[in-house]
Amino acid sequence: MKPTLVAAEPVSAYDAKTHLPKLLERAARGERFVITRHGKPVAQLIPFEQGDEAAVRQAIDKVEAIRARLARQGVTLASVLAPGETAREMAHAGHRY
Repeated sequence: MKPTLVAAEPVSAYDAKTHLPKLLERAARGERFVITRHGKPVAQLIPFEQGDEAAVRQAIDKVEAIRARLARQGVTLASVLAPGETAREMAHAGHRY
């Protein structure tokens, strides 16, 4: 699930400390805050979201089905790696750091 972009209200660190219980109540109702120090963002206070267990289970089931299908076809990790290549190197191929 992709997070929804919502504008966050800036709150100074002093005000966040002073009014934390009120900010927590507002966050629980869905509001978002950016905590600032000297006008620069340093943290976010966002509503807590429960994970979608059904979606996670469905994704894991799909991955397991794909792995099983590949295994039946004789495809292994070793067969797709170049000589001397590690799985990590393959996963990060083309990444720019």
